Amino acid sequence: MPGGYREAMDKVEQAFAAVPREGFLLEGDRWRAAEDAPIPIGHGQTNSQPTTVRAMLRLLDVQLGQRVLDVGAGSGWTTGLLAHLTGPEGEVVGVELDPRLARWGAGNVAAGGWPWAHVEEAQPGVLGAPAGEPYDRILVSAGAESMPTALLDQLADPGRLVVPVEGWMTLAVRQQGVDEVTTHGAYRFVPLR
Repeated sequence: MPGGYREAMDKVEQAFAAVPREGFLLEGDRWRAAEDAPIPIGHGQTNSQPTTVRAMLRLLDVQLGQRVLDVGAGSGWTTGLLAHLTGPEGEVVGVELDPRLARWGAGNVAAGGWPWAHVEEAQPGVLGAPAGEPYDRILVSAGAESMPTALLDQLADPGRLVVPVEGWMTLAVRQQGVDEVTTHGAYRFVPLR
């Protein structure tokens, strides 16, 4: 196994240990935090399956000090995991379309003690957070019908974007103006709106 992949695995496992899932679940479901399954968080959304989140974070390969956009932040769990991976030198912007989830996710992230990360309500009709572009990394926790060009437009060069497209986990790696797109297994997500 290449050293870089092993290092990414270690960083991701450290993030999971530092950002416990139960703090991002509804109170009545916190006992389910260890389940390797998506868990409903209300408003038609779920807290994603841990195995899926691990796979996405490994593909994203977040480095200390990077600026990261978390699309479909929901309860704020992925925003917290990303904040751990960027460290205080970085910045994480989580966006969530449902205003109730955005408020809850913002509170969860604030309670986690990562002042360099926050969750905000997404602007209706606007994908991502273009006012803060470019982002070194973009994570999308909702399924797209096609590669979201609006998010590619917000990606730095070099940069990495992870998004489920038509049920396939898709990685876009931008290097010197060229985007290399690969797929990494089949997954199910709520639709990207």
